[in-house]
Formats: sequence, structure tokens, C-alpha cells
Amino acid sequence: MQLGLINSAFAQAERDTKFGMEMTKAIGFDTIDIFCDPLEIDQAEKDLIAGTSADLSLPIKSLACVAIGLIDFNRSVSRFHLERCKAYLDLCQEFNCDNLLLVLGEYIWQQEVIPPADQWQLAVENVRALGNYAGEGGLEIAIELEPFRLSLINNVDTMVRFLDDVDLPEVVKANCDISHLHLMDIAPKEVERLAGRIAHVHLSDCDGKVHGDLPPGRGVTPIIDYLAAIRDTGFERTVSIELEYSPDPERIVEWVEEAYRETNAIMRQLNCRD
Repeated sequence: MQLGLINSAFAQAERDTKFGMEMTKAIGFDTIDIFCDPLEIDQAEKDLIAGTSADLSLPIKSLACVAIGLIDFNRSVSRFHLERCKAYLDLCQEFNCDNLLLVLGEYIWQQEVIPPADQWQLAVENVRALGNYAGEGGLEIAIELEPFRLSLINNVDTMVRFLDDVDLPEVVKANCDISHLHLMDIAPKEVERLAGRIAHVHLSDCDGKVHGDLPPGRGVTPIIDYLAAIRDTGFERTVSIELEYSPDPERIVEWVEEAYRETNAIMRQLNCRD
């Protein structure tokens, strides 16, 4: 496996893109994921990201896209977000990514007004359309399992069902977020049900109660057990560390270095770091 970092760690500490990418390489990461919106960044920023990636030999493996509008019951809204996600896929191609990491969001109004089945079906239809578009460009879509009660995809059962319903097995796959699995009380052995269907992995720690995205060792997540289970599915691709909202942004480099050091040790223990 390769070890990557999502650049939002530096961006949320208000460090610029180039600094974040340069530090990612200097610390020792193999790859980087970029959190950006193709409808907001300009060509100069795109060129900076692509150029810095090439100069540093730091491949961009994934773009992260939060697209809760894909399941909006207003069809004009969902159509807009479908086109927005296609713009993400275009940018994935421009950056030579492997996949688009896609967050679908939650059921609206506590499932009491809009029938949940209707939102589910809208998600299936839109992700299938995106999958067909991604497949034409040789890309994958990685659906993130979210640790919230009303999320469409929040356990292995819903992930398997969603991937089955979309029915594009070579393109639309799962993202395994290790702290999310723990927050949803999903046993590591459940990961084996996703064998052959995992496109990407996120890794962080948490307190076992609320979403945290902490460096490994700062929480209670049995990271080694989950990562071993993921390894045992045959997954050999990228594990990206996700760090959010450092408590001391002035010391963000140390925060990222700690996460790298602890994760690298776990991966070496499991003999799964390339």
C-alpha cells in the first residue's frame, strides 16, 4: 500500500496549496488527495496543483467531493450537482487521479416527508450516470461510508446494497474510512464483505463517540485491526490520512508529522507499506 494525505489538513490551517504539497512530500508521504471545488478554483490554481505534483513526484490519487445535492428532491438541484460532479471527474482526469471520493449525504426531514426509497433511488440513478461518465475516462468513484444516523451509506449493509443497485462493479466502489467504521460499531471482520470492492481508504482516529479525524493514537480506534482486515481483502492501493481542524493550527506541521509517524509504524507492523 501507499500512504497519502488529504491536503485539507493544511488548507484548514490556512496554509497555501503549494506549502501543503511541499510539506506532504518532505514529511514522507507517497501521494496526496486534493480537496477543492472545480467550480471555485481558477486555472492558475489548477496549474499550480498539477505542476507542483509533477515537480515533487507526488501523485494525486483522489479528489474529495461532498455532493449532498445529488439526492435533493428538487430535480433542478440534483441536475446541477450531477453536472458539478462531472466537472470533478474532468478535473480528476486533468490531475491523473485514480478516483473521485464521493460523499452522498443524508436523508432529509428524518425520513418523515420524502420517502426514503425515493432519495435512495435518486442517488442510485445519479451515481450510475456519474459512474458511466467516470468509466469513459478510466476513473473510479469511491463512495464514502459516513458515521451519521441518517446518512444514506452508513454501514456495510447499505454500502453493499448501494453498490449492487448501481451495478457498475468496475467503476463504482467503496471508500473505507477507518474511524467512521469504528464510530458505527462495525466490526473489522465485516470489512471482508467488501473484498474486491474497495477503491480507496481514509485513516484517522476518534474518541469512539463523535467524528474527530485525529492522528492515530489520539483516540480509541483499533486502527491496526481495521487496516489488517482491509489488507486481508487484497487491497493494495492508497491509504490516505484525513486530519481535520487541528487544535493548534500554528503547529500543523507537527500534527501531520505525528499522524505520518504513527500510521507508518502501523503499516510497517502489518507489512503493508510499499
